[in-house]
Amino acid sequence: MTQFFDYLILGLTRGSMYALIALGYTLVYGVLQLINFAHSEVFMSGAFGSYIIVHLMVGKGPGTATWEVPFVFIVGVLSGAITAAIIAWLLERVAYRPLRRRGAPKLAFLISAIGASFFLSTLASKLFNSQTSNQFPAFFRNTVLFSIDGAHVRSLELIIIVSALGMMFFLDRLVNTTKLGRSIRAVSEDAPTAALMGINIDKTISRTFVIGGLLGGAAGFLFGLNYDFGFNMGFVPGVKAFAAAVLGGIGNIRGAMLGGLLLGVVENLVNLVPGFNTAWTDVVAFLVLVLVLMFRPTGLLGERLGRAA
Repeated sequence: MTQFFDYLILGLTRGSMYALIALGYTLVYGVLQLINFAHSEVFMSGAFGSYIIVHLMVGKGPGTATWEVPFVFIVGVLSGAITAAIIAWLLERVAYRPLRRRGAPKLAFLISAIGASFFLSTLASKLFNSQTSNQFPAFFRNTVLFSIDGAHVRSLELIIIVSALGMMFFLDRLVNTTKLGRSIRAVSEDAPTAALMGINIDKTISRTFVIGGLLGGAAGFLFGLNYDFGFNMGFVPGVKAFAAAVLGGIGNIRGAMLGGLLLGVVENLVNLVPGFNTAWTDVVAFLVLVLVLMFRPTGLLGERLGRAA
């Protein structure tokens, strides 16, 4: 049982980050019916943006006063989110909007997104050392808060899970109860009709990219606190997050949340099965995705962006 809770906590921690990234895929798909394959680099940009700011604030980290830690953490989340939101906004303006205005085929959007992805990862490799992994300053002391049947729950794991759940709840409320959320759902349902009703399509799509970027950037900061990171850090989490979005129902916000958490838990709990180890996590995670889609082609919760507009 100790091992079970250890892997469950690790799964929820990683799954929370998958879910935050998956929401970016889901939001963009909801309004454009396209997969933003450059979103993994938006996530990466958030990690580096927060890394620069946090490093400027606390240097290498040791000796950071206890009262400063929550302030640095909040600034780290905000700086990562804002950096990624700016990148996502630029991505929509440069790689998507010109094609949309020209009525380009969907294949052109896909190629443009892949090109933007390679550009951002290559740029990061030039700006930062491409030969080594980076680590955040050691300002945060990851102490054991309490134990569950012998399994330790550390402060960073709890903060990641709670922060991610809080952001997911905020997004759910934003999409389902605000004027912006109604605009997003209306564009998702029927863009031409939404335009006739006075909704600015370009502005709504741009804001959707920004919201996805905010969540992806925050996930980048949380990922950087927990793991080493580099210019190619977005590939594996990005693929997993895309799988999570499909698992929950691409275009469904709550589905992306559920899919991310479920994928993170499954790929960690597989270590409890005799004969399996960490080398099998990717295999089992995608096997679960295939099995679910065989019986639920639209994912666990179906393709739907929030409630009906």
